[in-house]
Formats: sequence, C-alpha cells, structure tokens
Amino acid sequence: MTKLFPEYIAPWQTEEHGDLRKHAAAFVAKELTPHQDRFARQHEVDRDVWNRAGDAGLLLLDVPTEYGGSGGDFGHEVVVQQELAYGLDTALGYAVHSTIVAHYINAYATEEQKKRWLPLCASGESVLAIAMTEPGTGSDLQSVRTTAIREGDHYVVNGSKTFISNGSQCDLLVIVAKTDPSLGGKGISLLVAETKDLAGFERGRVLEKIGQHGQDTRELSFTDMRIPAANLLGGVEGQGFVQLMSQLQRERLIIGVGAVAVAETAVAEAIAYAKERTAFGKPILSFQNTKFVLAECKAEVLAGKTLIDHCIAEQIAGRLDPATASIAKLWGTEKQKEVVDRCLQIFGGYGYMMEYPIAQMYAATRVQTIYGGTSEIMKELIGRSL
Repeated sequence: MTKLFPEYIAPWQTEEHGDLRKHAAAFVAKELTPHQDRFARQHEVDRDVWNRAGDAGLLLLDVPTEYGGSGGDFGHEVVVQQELAYGLDTALGYAVHSTIVAHYINAYATEEQKKRWLPLCASGESVLAIAMTEPGTGSDLQSVRTTAIREGDHYVVNGSKTFISNGSQCDLLVIVAKTDPSLGGKGISLLVAETKDLAGFERGRVLEKIGQHGQDTRELSFTDMRIPAANLLGGVEGQGFVQLMSQLQRERLIIGVGAVAVAETAVAEAIAYAKERTAFGKPILSFQNTKFVLAECKAEVLAGKTLIDHCIAEQIAGRLDPATASIAKLWGTEKQKEVVDRCLQIFGGYGYMMEYPIAQMYAATRVQTIYGGTSEIMKELIGRSL
C-alpha cells in the first residue's frame, strides 16, 4: 500500500481482497524488499522464495481449489502484483508464473494435466515460464521456427528461445512450437516441458538487461529434446495460436496494473524525498515547480487507477475485450514511463544512482512498453476496434 491515496479503495475490492493486500504487503516487506540488491547481483531471486510464496498462499490465487489454487478472482492476482510494485520489487517473476502461464494450463489443459501440474505451481514446488519469443520473431508468433515433430509417444523439439522470464528456475516450461510447419500459424501447438534432467534442454546465457536485474531472464535452446505426447497442452495439435491469443488480455491487463502501481510508487517516493531534501535553505517541495510537477503526476496516477480499476472489474465480470485490455497496457505503460521520468528529475543526481529505488524503477520501466506486445501493436489492436 502506498501513501499517495491512503483512503482509495477500488470499486472491485472486497474485504477479502483487502485482507489479502495486508498479507501480501507483509510478505513482500519481509521476503523481497530487503533483498533486492542481492537478487540483482545473482540475477534471480532465491529459489525458496517461490516455496515461501506458495506456503503463504500467494500463488495461483484465481485457479480453482481442486487444482491447488485459492479459488479467487482476477482481483486477487491484482492485489499481489500491486503490492510487489509498492514494495519496490523488480525481481520476482510473479505475473509470468501465477497470473499468465498458470492460466494457459488452467484454461486449456486436460483434466489429468491440470491435476498433475497446477498443485505443484500453487505450492511453489514448480516454477512456470513460457517460451514464445525467438531471435528474429518478436511479436510475430506465427513465424516461430521451433518445431515439435511427433515420433511415436514423444515430440522431438528443436529450436531456440530468448527473453524468457523465469528461464533459470523454471521447472515447467510452456513451449510455443510448430507441430506441423506446413500449416504456418495453424500448425502451432503448446507443449509443456518438465525440465528436470531433460535431455536436449539447455539454459543459455543470462541476459544483461537495462533494468529488472534481479529478474531471472535468459536464453533457452532445445536439441532433439523429447517431450511426451501426453504433454501436448489440451491434447489436440494446432490449437496453440488460438490459445495464445485468447490469454493475451490477462497478460496485457496485468502489465497495465503493474505499470500504474509503479507510477504511484514513484510519485510517493518523490514526494517523500522532496519533503526531506533541502536547497537554498528550504525543502525542495516548497518550490512551485516541484509542487506543480508532483501535482500533475499525482493527478495522472489517479486517472490511471480509475482506468485500470474499470478494466479489472470488466475482467472479473468476464467482459474485458482485447481492445480495452490493449488500452490498459498502452496508457498504463506509456504513462508510467512519463511519470517515473519526471519523478526521477526531482531527485537530481541521486536519481541516477542505482541504490535509489527511483533509479531502479526508471531502468525497469522501459521494458513495459515492449513485452506483452509493444505500444505500437497496442495502437494497432485498438485501431481495429474503431
């Protein structure tokens, strides 16, 4: 919880969501916030953070209880994502694991697959990742070159992926591959690799990013890697592209949620700093320009919160459409970039020092307009709805 809008309660938030918020905030304050420097140095969170998050009941919150989840709604996932931002975390790949990839399994897996995989993900015993992007393909998923060719009771997978969040620690990896390359996009399927001791599976180099240094991101490659045919997500070939497209609304909305929460945190940090920092014998918050900048940023954040809360309510109700989800991501991430930049300026030279959270936020912010579909793609999708 930030101090920027202490009385603000989202219209979708119930008492249960509020209790979860307090619980998640306490977890982040203990397990994540104090360890950001170490996570950044090792390029990943401690592996047992996932187990502790599972023990705390913070994973797969809107997955049904029969599969190990908490049986909540999308708002429960939102609460945790916001508290991660408020707690200055840029390391844990929570949204990838809990909000996004778990729901590919929840939505499309067979009953046997759900019962086999989801409880392990809810407990933190298994960490999830998804391997979409390849060198040279970017957002053009129909052009993936990774193949998964059926041979008896297995698929033989060959190819490489990049920019894979949770790539170092993933135990379950959803792979986007072509099971029938002759069909183009219609030949794409999703397969789940259980990575422990998997022959032909290689974790490549850890990627040096501008920001989010503590978040596990690396390259992966597959060389004659054999995945049981029973691990084809949903059991039917050629459904991968449709499966990917239908889950993008969740992904884009949760990115927008995190973006506005980071912007809110940046404004709160800048106000606190401006009250303490003195120049010419008085706090810099007393200068009109500083007040105006922060006042504008605070207004922008409140506008963003109301937009995002509208979209969250629509998602909970099952009404969120692709164009509106794209608006949430486009506006949220672009405004985050602008607000964090203006807040960093308040810190002067200290804003350029990575020991300050505002600098870490600034470095981490830039990618939000890229992953999950770039801002340019969001505009294209919104434009199609006009």
